[in-house]
Amino acid sequence: MNEENKLQVTITYGSTTTVFSGNPETVIVSVNQFLSKQIPSLNLAKKITLNYSVSELIDNFKEYIKLTEEGPRVWIPNRKLSDKDTICLQLITAKIGHMTGNLELPSLSLQDIQNSTNLKPKSISSRLSEITKSGYVERDHTEQGTKYKITTQGIHWLCGVLEKKLGNVS
Repeated sequence: MNEENKLQVTITYGSTTTVFSGNPETVIVSVNQFLSKQIPSLNLAKKITLNYSVSELIDNFKEYIKLTEEGPRVWIPNRKLSDKDTICLQLITAKIGHMTGNLELPSLSLQDIQNSTNLKPKSISSRLSEITKSGYVERDHTEQGTKYKITTQGIHWLCGVLEKKLGNVS
């Protein structure tokens, strides 16, 4: 590993000081393990905490999405998904794109969703209304207009839906 991509974290808790060094994924796992052992109440909170990291999102949805030159896209050859599922997947691609630095925002406009999915605007609007009411998507009013982003609850819901339909989501 070259030194540019190496992460070093030093933690001091009470009289214990520990240094973790290496690639970011390894360091974050080591830091979490250290904190869970040193502060047991964190481990209890972790049992009821749901927060998807970029690596979890990629692992969960790698069969269904791709980051392309044209931007993040739903990529499911030879499989049929509902418009609702396709929209949520597209919003997950935006979240991943944002988390990886490929997109400025984790949200998309109705027009962005239409351009990337080829779904009809009326269908997108109706499905967005449904999934927003369900809490799976949040509506943000920005200077550029209304934008939509997937919620943690929406990610969890879509994992379950795709697992039932296609059997490949963790």
